[in-house]
Parts: sequence; C-alpha cells; structure tokens
Amino acid sequence: MTAALRIVRLARATVVACTAFLPVGLEAAAGPSDVSGFMPLAELTEAPEGFVEFCTRFPTDCQAGTTTPRAVILSDDRWMELIQTNRSVNSAVAPVTDLNHYGRAEFWTYPIDVGDCEDYVLMKRRLLMGKGWPASVLLITVVRDENGDGHAVLTVGTDRGDLILDNRTDLILPWAHTPYHYVKRQEIDEPRDWVRIRDRRSTPAVGSIRRLDAPATTD
Repeated sequence: MTAALRIVRLARATVVACTAFLPVGLEAAAGPSDVSGFMPLAELTEAPEGFVEFCTRFPTDCQAGTTTPRAVILSDDRWMELIQTNRSVNSAVAPVTDLNHYGRAEFWTYPIDVGDCEDYVLMKRRLLMGKGWPASVLLITVVRDENGDGHAVLTVGTDRGDLILDNRTDLILPWAHTPYHYVKRQEIDEPRDWVRIRDRRSTPAVGSIRRLDAPATTD
C-alpha cells in the first residue's frame, strides 16, 4: 500500500493502514474537508519560555540546517519511521508534570523515562533528525486541547500535508483532523523563531484520539 493511500485513509478517519500499531480504544472521526493540508501561518510571535531556556542548554539543537525544505516526500520507509518513532517514545516515557518531576512549572528537556508533553516532542524530533529528517520539517507546536489547556505536539511537514505526532495517541493524523486549536509553532527557516497559526476552524475538536488505556496526560 502506498503512503499516499494511507494518508487519504487517515483523512477519511479510517485506521485500516495502522491497526497493527494502535492501542485498544483508539478511534478518530472525520475532519473538515475544506481545510488545507498545511497549517495557515500568520506573523512571528514569542517563543515559549521553556523553549528559549532549552536552546541555551542545547544550542546546536536550535540551529537551522544548511537546507530548509518545506516538506519531505512521504515514502513508505518514511511513513514507517514516523509510526515507529511516535509509538516507541510514547511507550518508553511515562507522563509526569514538570512541577512534580523538577519542582518547576516549565522545564523543557530530553526525557529518560518520564516527561511532560514538550519532552516527548523534543525526543521524537531528535530521533527523527538522527534518521536524516531535516529540522525544517520537524516543528514543535503549541495547541489548546479539548479542555482549553496548553499542550505540545510535533508537526511533520510532508508532501501529504502537516502530520501530527502526539504523546496522547499512537495514531498519526493530519493536523486538521485532531481535536486541537493550533496556536503557534517553530518557523521553518529559523528554529529559534516562532510563528502564529491562523486556525480559524469553527470546530477544531473533530475527533477523539485519546489512548484510553494510558494515564491521563499531565500537561
């Protein structure tokens, strides 16, 4: 089965292509059909404080690459790398708040066995970069969840649109088919810069993608 067909099926909210990788209780509903596969972006904005501090401790991980592609071709091999990376980090890291683990509200870092939502994102980004994915298509993204709380996910720019890697689910979905309101993300050409996302969808909560067998998220 080609990667293109898999993404079409995801956009139609079927999970046939990924059933071997999904935990029990995971489901998705169809999203708006008139939304672009790529997030609409607006003006530059402030980076999260936790990210700024992270870059002072890991400066090489916040540098722009020599090339800045907008998207990668989602071959079958690339698709499997996304699935395996998302699933492996989700299963290896247990969710815990920064306050409980570090005694402070925000501390972005690479997790060992526990971490906050940003830590999952950072680890997935590092692992994918180690497999040859360019930094410009692996963008840390801030959203509001179904309860209005802040949450972080990894946006992956592909020729099939922006896909989302999330510690709350092993299912990888197009951005518009997740139950989130998108706020801001890293800028493609300069990882230290952040840009607002013009998410004007009237009903961003288009599906249920929680892992029902996992502990409640803490971010």
